[in-house]
Amino acid sequence: MFDNFDIDILVKVLSHTMLSPFFMFWLPVFFWFNDVPYTDPVFFGTSAYVIGVAVFWFTKWHSRLYRNQGSLIYGPGSLDWGEQIILITGGSSGIGELIANTCAVRNVTVIVLDVNPIVTENYNINYYKCDVSKWEEVEAVSKQIIEEIGHPTILINNAGVVQGKLLVDLTPEDVQQTFSVNTLAHFWTLKAFLPGLIERKKGHIITMSSVAGMVGMARMTDYNASKAALISLHESLRYELDHKYNAPGVRTTLVLPGHVQTPLFSRARLPQTWWYKFFVPSLPPVTIAKAVIAAIDEQHSRTLYMPFYANFVPFLGLCPSYVRDFGQWLSGCDYAMDDFVKVSGRRSDEGPVPGTSEKA
Repeated sequence: MFDNFDIDILVKVLSHTMLSPFFMFWLPVFFWFNDVPYTDPVFFGTSAYVIGVAVFWFTKWHSRLYRNQGSLIYGPGSLDWGEQIILITGGSSGIGELIANTCAVRNVTVIVLDVNPIVTENYNINYYKCDVSKWEEVEAVSKQIIEEIGHPTILINNAGVVQGKLLVDLTPEDVQQTFSVNTLAHFWTLKAFLPGLIERKKGHIITMSSVAGMVGMARMTDYNASKAALISLHESLRYELDHKYNAPGVRTTLVLPGHVQTPLFSRARLPQTWWYKFFVPSLPPVTIAKAVIAAIDEQHSRTLYMPFYANFVPFLGLCPSYVRDFGQWLSGCDYAMDDFVKVSGRRSDEGPVPGTSEKA
């Protein structure tokens, strides 16, 4: 009955009720109409609570407006999806495939860069075979795309790979592949397509990183380091766009998800206790895809922490070491990859391995 109930659902309900100033505003109004004195602790307490919630949401809202050069009165115009050209790396499976097909339904021109072709019936999706870890291939295919279709207006760097080995067991080829696909590919696509966005002074860049980039985990040294680099890349790119290229209209969104039920981590072993599933839920790929599309639609630069617990991961460094170690032990993350076996000759971002489930 409660298999699909987790803290994210609870927080969503609370954000529209007890944590919503618009909803809670009517509580002190109710007391006022019932002649409850201003000095009554109930009236005073509820009024203070509503003011506190309102200040919190206004501060958060104003911070986003400041980051996106927004107006307190006028919102951004609606995005014309029909004029967009969306380029997705690693778009032949998993999250990338969901985003590609969803956008294509909206009559958007979609370009997929992947080593494997995307299986789809959407005529709006254009596939180009490309190993995005290699600059020569990205450079060549970018010229072909610009000539045949046009300059991409939205860039979604999504391709990823994981080895799942202890550091000593990693071969030089493993490390090279991890950083080439997970990190360097972002630099290559940005070098190829960012000039077009800067020239137009608008567009959107989606960087798919991970909560793993903010913490340490056993058997994930190369993966975590490659994702941590993306966080720094995202931040630095934002300031270059604002202060060096004079292109603040080019939006940047950083996606920091926890465990996602994709082939990339299909063999990860996670705790199955009810409290773990409640507080640290795994995310279906469609949740990430919907969040990315919503971020593009809102036209705001932002960081997406998913699920709810991911919002607190940046503060782990402020905790005493024994508290952090206890959380590490409680989550079981240091043992999650013990049964992970990468099939020889197959990259983890190439789709599900036969005989396995997409769920961990």
